[in-house]
Amino acid sequence: MKAILVTGYGGPENMIYTDVEMPEMMPKQILIRTVATSVNFADIKSRYGKKGGKLPFIPGLDVAGVIERVGTEVEHFQVGQRVIAFPSQGSYAEYVVADEALTFAIPDSLDFKAAAACPIVSFTAYKLLAEVARIEPGETVLIHAAAGGIGTTAIQLAKLLGAGKVIGTVGSESKAGIVLDAGADHVICHEQEDFAEKVNEWTQGEGANVILDSISGRVSEKSMTCLATYGRLVHFGNASGEVGSFQTVDLHASCRSVLGFSFGTTRQKRPEKLRRTAEQVIPFLSQGRLQIKIGSTFSLSEAARAHEWVESRKSTGKVLLVVDEALSE
Repeated sequence: MKAILVTGYGGPENMIYTDVEMPEMMPKQILIRTVATSVNFADIKSRYGKKGGKLPFIPGLDVAGVIERVGTEVEHFQVGQRVIAFPSQGSYAEYVVADEALTFAIPDSLDFKAAAACPIVSFTAYKLLAEVARIEPGETVLIHAAAGGIGTTAIQLAKLLGAGKVIGTVGSESKAGIVLDAGADHVICHEQEDFAEKVNEWTQGEGANVILDSISGRVSEKSMTCLATYGRLVHFGNASGEVGSFQTVDLHASCRSVLGFSFGTTRQKRPEKLRRTAEQVIPFLSQGRLQIKIGSTFSLSEAARAHEWVESRKSTGKVLLVVDEALSE
């Protein structure tokens, strides 16, 4: 089969489109013919060697496709089903293998491109809001890096889950429109304004009940100054590369919480927890109530170009790699 191999750590020039052996299946695994897969920033970090692992490797975290074969101990899937999945050894390939526990059926009403754009961002956003932060109706939610894939998805899900007010932050004024289009009530460019002051102003001094933070460092620390009593700050990334510090005195009397979450850890350690997530998220997608913006589409052979585009910071919405153009339409 054809696949993308990362042959050395560094830039996109280390990615080659080549022939590789078909993946081997275990009894509880499923062979999926790839229709489309998404480019996630984690794929770029892996290419630079920041995620560990041995060279060469096939990058990619999620896939949308059609079941080609099922293992002898697979119970709930059959050949020909349309699915999304989190493959065991990369998704930038014509065929992938995934554990049954990390494979999820999708309805015919959900097209493959929309399906390929959704797994990481929609599953992560739902886990952050519904299960980690335990959002309650009427609460105010502050989302940092709100113009990104997880950010725009979290804005929509926060509203679907009953948030009273959603506020997003961006690093550039040019991205403000994306956040408002996704459904946010307010947007703040943190390079031009003090986001904590604005949040406190818009909440009459109460602060945000839920804060989603993928930036870390000083942004995390400043977020504590606009976190409401009983509020939950969920830390799930470190895009700034900085380390933030919290003081215990900021927590106990105010009943506030700082919570950590990693979708990668959950996928590896507690995959069974994702079944309920899928049951909630996939209907939102198939009914059109949750929409993942697709920014650019490349063929699988153009994966290096796709990475260059994402790294340019000019991309908006999800970037997809399409293997079977006919089925993806």
